[in-house]
Amino acid sequence: MKYTYLLIDFFTIIIPFIFSFHPKLNFYKTWKAFFPAVIITGIIFILWDVYFTSLGVWGFNSRYLIGLTIGNMPVEEILFFFCIPYSCVFTYHCLDLWIERTLPQRMELVLTTLLIIVFTTTGILLNDKIYSMVTFIGLAILISFAKYVLKVSWLSKFYLIYGILLIPFVIVNGMLTGTGLEEPVVWYNQAQIIGARILTIPVEDVFYGMALILMNLLIYLHLKIKYQLISGYSGKPI
Repeated sequence: MKYTYLLIDFFTIIIPFIFSFHPKLNFYKTWKAFFPAVIITGIIFILWDVYFTSLGVWGFNSRYLIGLTIGNMPVEEILFFFCIPYSCVFTYHCLDLWIERTLPQRMELVLTTLLIIVFTTTGILLNDKIYSMVTFIGLAILISFAKYVLKVSWLSKFYLIYGILLIPFVIVNGMLTGTGLEEPVVWYNQAQIIGARILTIPVEDVFYGMALILMNLLIYLHLKIKYQLISGYSGKPI
């Protein structure tokens, strides 16, 4: 049982890693952009994780851990911030090769504005629940930064692909929060979350994951474009 979390990390990344070298995908050619993205984002989210763990917002079940820690973080949790983004960014890379159009620009603007308003309002109303408040307001800020500061053109594609990613998300995060197990691998303080769950998954995790992947993509796609100008690599199938 002590290898449970480690095996979840392993099986999350192994298939995307293998297919990274597929000649029609060539995700490995974008590693120069991916690794800075995952390191920068990982540092931010790990610091968030460390702080919330110290506050008792969430914690980890030693029954499912190998026992190796860095500070107050199990090594499996550190690996989570590499394995999950790798799989999700790889999926975005693959689907981006075939998805040409999503929402019209005007509809994307309306949807993005609505999401920012809803997330901000929800975060303010849930100011007595620190995980809910920080997650919703943080995501609203991140989407606002992407749309109005960086002016990225791919947000509607991100919404669509993240919706697809929610399928494996429910499987992986479901296991981490106790679906199919006697006890959860990661437990949550009920006083710091809304209480609504998808199977065993706190609903906040959906938006926490959305922020995690969006931040990775913002850095990854920026660097990918930068390096394309140097290498001439387009990322399209050969």
